[in-house]
Amino acid sequence: MSVNKNIRRFEKQAVVYDKKREKRELGTLRRRLLESASGKVLELGIGAGSNLPFYRKEIRLTGVDFSPAMLERAKAANDRLYEIEANFIQGDIDTLELKENSYDTIVSTLTLCAYRDPGKVLRRMSRWCKPGGRILLLEHGLSSNSVLAFGQKLVDPLAYRFVGCHHSRDIMKLVADSPLQVQHAEHAMAGMVHLIWCEPPASDQG
Repeated sequence: MSVNKNIRRFEKQAVVYDKKREKRELGTLRRRLLESASGKVLELGIGAGSNLPFYRKEIRLTGVDFSPAMLERAKAANDRLYEIEANFIQGDIDTLELKENSYDTIVSTLTLCAYRDPGKVLRRMSRWCKPGGRILLLEHGLSSNSVLAFGQKLVDPLAYRFVGCHHSRDIMKLVADSPLQVQHAEHAMAGMVHLIWCEPPASDQG
């Protein structure tokens, strides 16, 4: 799927994602993960701002998404409700240029399903994070239940075609194969949802 076509997919879903933010979907998991976010925070694939209710007010947020409609809703929600110091950037994570070692915390929630090359994105997170910083992931993927995993593999082509999201990616393997160092991981919903606390590798810390 081309980048422009995928952007159009998500543009059409902006209203749905706005309602998910209002309902605080997966709120318990988001709160548990994001209590670790501090300092200068980069959120990749911020969407309509589903994480905004769970950030501490003192963070300094840079939110990136390739969908203008999603960013408009995230910015409007922040201005109206949350008032976090924030900068919103429209850009494709695969080609985005950011200064290395610039962020205290990098956040990705439910985005690794959509990237063309999630391994590349994880490597970029490692470079953008400051030495000793945190990389916080809340991602969905292939279930640890074999029956559910079989069903996910069957529906994956349709899921990606209609909503731009893969359901059959092995998230823990993707992270294990990346430079990131996993400090802690928790799993929910039959192993389909993962909370992962990471750090950049020691070699990136001088």
